[in-house]
Amino acid sequence: MKNSALKGALGALAVVGVALIAKKAAQRKRFIKGIFDEYGIKEKSPFGLADKIREMNEDDYQELKGKFKKEFASKCCRKDNICEA
Repeated sequence: MKNSALKGALGALAVVGVALIAKKAAQRKRFIKGIFDEYGIKEKSPFGLADKIREMNEDDYQELKGKFKKEFASKCCRKDNICEA
């Protein structure tokens, strides 16, 4: 086992990567749950969200759309803190 230290380091790096991905998934799940609670959506599915969007007026829809854009915006396209889409 010549590379046991390297294997251990790569294993530790993999564990950290999985932990970061799990943390991000939990944050996004909390965000979605908050949206469902804020807008009073009983059915916790994409169909319940779609039904609520159909009932919204334009201002409420734009507010919700902005929240989703802010939460799920890609961090890689930013140039001088301005996201170009």
